[in-house]
Amino acid sequence: MDRVFGAVGFLILVIVYRAYRRYTGISLADVPGPDSPSFMMGMSQELYQGLAAEADFKWQAQYGNVIRFKGPFNEDQLMISDPAALQYIFVKLGYRFPKQRERLAIAKVLNGKGVTWAAGEDHKRQRKVLSPGFGAPESKAFLPLFQGCAESLSNKWMDIITNSKEQSAVLNIPAWLSRATLDAIGQAAFDVRFGSIDNKESALARAYSNMMNDIFGSPSNGQILFREISKYIPDRILQCLTETSNNPRIQRAREVASLATSLAKQMVTDKAEMLLEGKGSRDVFSLLGVCTPSFRSSTSNRSTVKANMDTDAKEKLTEEELETEAAIHARGDAEFTVTDLDDMTYATAFMKEVLRFHPVVYQVYRCADQDDVLPLSQPITTRFGKVIYELPVPKGTRIVASLAAYNRNKDLWGDDAHVFNPERWINGAANEKKATSIGVYSNLMTFLGGVRACIGWRFAVIEIQAFLTEVVGKFEFALTDQSGRVRREASVVMTPTLEGEIEKGVQLPLRVSVAPLTENGY
Repeated sequence: MDRVFGAVGFLILVIVYRAYRRYTGISLADVPGPDSPSFMMGMSQELYQGLAAEADFKWQAQYGNVIRFKGPFNEDQLMISDPAALQYIFVKLGYRFPKQRERLAIAKVLNGKGVTWAAGEDHKRQRKVLSPGFGAPESKAFLPLFQGCAESLSNKWMDIITNSKEQSAVLNIPAWLSRATLDAIGQAAFDVRFGSIDNKESALARAYSNMMNDIFGSPSNGQILFREISKYIPDRILQCLTETSNNPRIQRAREVASLATSLAKQMVTDKAEMLLEGKGSRDVFSLLGVCTPSFRSSTSNRSTVKANMDTDAKEKLTEEELETEAAIHARGDAEFTVTDLDDMTYATAFMKEVLRFHPVVYQVYRCADQDDVLPLSQPITTRFGKVIYELPVPKGTRIVASLAAYNRNKDLWGDDAHVFNPERWINGAANEKKATSIGVYSNLMTFLGGVRACIGWRFAVIEIQAFLTEVVGKFEFALTDQSGRVRREASVVMTPTLEGEIEKGVQLPLRVSVAPLTENGY
């Protein structure tokens, strides 16, 4: 009974607080948006329990690129895909719009105090130290390694296909690509051979298999409500809850983090010893700072790695942060050069269109840390007919930045923005270059932009190019009778699953056969 009274009391406090903010501060109530079917849940069920970006596209078509929607307990929130507003939030004043703290709590459990969790000065310091490992020259230097991993994958597929009676095989493509990517990142980032392509039962591969669906997929009403309420819980209590909770999702996150941290600690120690012996390589980790306790005591606080060695002590990555970065990255002359790949006009256009049409991260979540005014690319007509050219937002406003909806903005990508069409990148229909520049790659928001842009975006693009040219050059792909059941699963990242088989995890089965040779023997 006490718990019931406590819950009712808390609900009353939330309502009073919302009413106070509504009538004493800036209001978003006049911004167009969908009507809420529930005071308790708001639009959260449609937004978070449907397919990835399904609500985003629907609301964008109805209300435009700035949408007011109701969160739980009638809270006004914003969904934004307007280029000028997103540029302001991510590029111009990125640190004024931090990540929502309740989402940071689970991020800390999963990733530790790494660059995806850090904010403000900590984030600036980490980015400064990490950046040398992900520059253009460094990323390009990894191409041969990526090509080697891609070739290992294609050799495995070739064996499976040639040993089948049909001379083709139905393969779960994302499962294979995840294993290959884990191998590629392991070698490029840490000079570690995970062997996931040959051994799908490796502990790390098992830990990361279907991880995002297990932790974030198909949230219940109760889970959505707890996430919303948790923003009122003090940090220490929230941290304690995430560290001790018996919730299966949080337990899964802790298990992955524990394995990754253990592996990362060993890699830090091994790398320090190798570099002391002059055996360092050109992997990303060798460009960062490694300084374990035993290493510090034996080297009088000398750093072993170039980037950290040249950085002021107060700006260096701590041992915990280095282990966290390792944990994060451990989860993602007959050969072509990077110039060759960039010159493949249609292949590059195809890759960009995939990144535009199917962004893995389809939404990111921010919060205004003070009263602010968002610029707009297009004016908004309020619910009462007033035309506004900028949007005041009150402190605490929760923002869903829809990367998927931005990537389908017709003003940027053409009237056929909802059609998969690589030709738009060749015939000029894709408006990559314009006054409002946001994304780091072809002005897409797939890798974000500004101070929190994906630090490894160049790394990722070159890896995609290497794998794409390898498998497309050797294999043909066809749909199966299961293709009509493919879902864009919403699990913080967008993953493919099959309708009716969600419990089986990530699936995208395709029939793969060996491509016939051309007249030139290719």
